[in-house]
Amino acid sequence: MKRFFRISLLVIIAGIFIYTLFYLYQKSQKQPQVFTTETPFYGDIINKSVATGSIIPREEVELKPQVSGIITEVYVEAGDIVTTNQQIAKIKVIPDMVSLNNAENRVEVAQLALDNAKIDYDRNKALFDKNVISTSEYQRIDLSYRNAKQELAAAKDNLSIIREGASKKGGEVALTIVRATVPGMVLDVPVKVGNQVIESNTFNEGTSIATLADMQDLIFEGKIDESEVGKIKEGMDILLTVGAIENKQFNAELEYIAPKGVEENGAIQFVIKAKVKLDSADFIRAGYSANADIVLSRKDSVLSVKESLVQFDDGKPYVEISTGDQQFERRNVELGLSDGINVEVLSGVEADTEIKVWNKAG
Repeated sequence: MKRFFRISLLVIIAGIFIYTLFYLYQKSQKQPQVFTTETPFYGDIINKSVATGSIIPREEVELKPQVSGIITEVYVEAGDIVTTNQQIAKIKVIPDMVSLNNAENRVEVAQLALDNAKIDYDRNKALFDKNVISTSEYQRIDLSYRNAKQELAAAKDNLSIIREGASKKGGEVALTIVRATVPGMVLDVPVKVGNQVIESNTFNEGTSIATLADMQDLIFEGKIDESEVGKIKEGMDILLTVGAIENKQFNAELEYIAPKGVEENGAIQFVIKAKVKLDSADFIRAGYSANADIVLSRKDSVLSVKESLVQFDDGKPYVEISTGDQQFERRNVELGLSDGINVEVLSGVEADTEIKVWNKAG
């Protein structure tokens, strides 16, 4: 009985040992590699350079006051459409005391001069009527009298402008009313009622009352790396992708390339500008960030393959095509335009050719 158990144990151990050897042998055998295939396809190949930037109005006009004072009324808000000469805001003039005092003194001096000229004129007019003085002498007196009246009127107008911001001769044209100088959309109104503003003059640019722009005349302004700037030129087509507007691209035309680059983070960047082509239904807000794909070359609906399927031997491209049952043969191809992912195939394969996918074992 003991002998039977001993023999059984040896048989079991031998069986386990043989199974282990067989298992290790099976594991050591290399599994046959199965390659998948892909066929060429028809698609658009676009070779492009990429620039980042934003969309802005071509021209932004800042409205500045012609007098200093306090805002009493604001007639518009951001987003309003305005026309030329439309009222934007009203200012209450706070006159400068020195200028006001000088203007008042000028009026008083002009009034005294006019009174004196009037007395002189009346006296000489009577003499002229009696033919006592010559015509030339009378004309000189008359001219002095009229000049004195004109000087008084100018002094009063100057006082009115300093005190009230409007000339009596100006009628509706008052410096206290800030008006739109161009038609367009109000982008920003940085002032509120009660804010103090400073006039625009030679020594001061003045307080900005509002910013206007034509939102149908937009440009893309961005920067492109020096390694790419040599590939582009004015007139090239651009495809704009706006981050805030999904699933839509806008067309643009390159208008400007800066002749001088600027250094940013160790790289030289060149400013570019492009006119954005908008449909009547399109509306893009000023300042949207955008990416510009500058189309260097393009071919539509051409036979293409993925570049990962193409191999090279001494610079000559080729693919391996299926001949059936995981058998492949080499086929030289002629390539055309590439976008870095897909490449145009000019010859060597057809639309139904099955091409070996490299490094994708199944």
